[in-house]
Amino acid sequence: MHKVLKPRVLISKSAVLAFSPTRQLCSNDKAVVSLGASCHHGVLPAELDGEERAMLHRMLRVDHAGEFGASRIYAGQMAVVGKTPAGAIIQEMWEQEKSHLQKFHEILGEHRVRPTALLPLWDIAGFALGASSALLGKEGAMACTVAVEESVSEHYNSQIRELMEADPEKYTKLLLLIKDLRDDEMAHHDTALEHDAESVPGYWLLKNVIQVGCKAAIYASERI
Repeated sequence: MHKVLKPRVLISKSAVLAFSPTRQLCSNDKAVVSLGASCHHGVLPAELDGEERAMLHRMLRVDHAGEFGASRIYAGQMAVVGKTPAGAIIQEMWEQEKSHLQKFHEILGEHRVRPTALLPLWDIAGFALGASSALLGKEGAMACTVAVEESVSEHYNSQIRELMEADPEKYTKLLLLIKDLRDDEMAHHDTALEHDAESVPGYWLLKNVIQVGCKAAIYASERI
């Protein structure tokens, strides 16, 4: 089993206690609601210069695009294998992706971040990737999940490192959010491995091709 190494995120004890994988901080630092519920997240510091704002908007834009694409991939998989025993597993992972996407919808709106102009393309491409991988059976769908979630987790890890190098205290809330999302994606990755992802014929080729596509999508979504 191959797992992505997770960098340690050093944050204040009070911040850790205030956050858990199923809870999120609102902008007043006191109101806490269930994952996916509507609130003001306030994940970005109030005072930002132009360079900081551009960096953080780029991060949020590509993360939103990634969660959107992942949701469409699971939608495509469910269209093919939704009524098989694997459907329940995929549905559970899809529900988490939906909650991630809803969270980013709210964050982008609150902070006036422009989503990528490529969403219509990711809508079609994500669904097509999910459906085509599922045509290979449960193992194909799970192999796709491993490839995508590993790529997304690595991307979140790179954002964590960037924020830690910049100012971990200033970006504590955003670090907590990204770490939480990264952990969910790695859980999906591990679940897919546990359900025979590596047994699909041509696993390594399929995985590498999908991950090249993921990297290209990340690069494009940051800039367009």
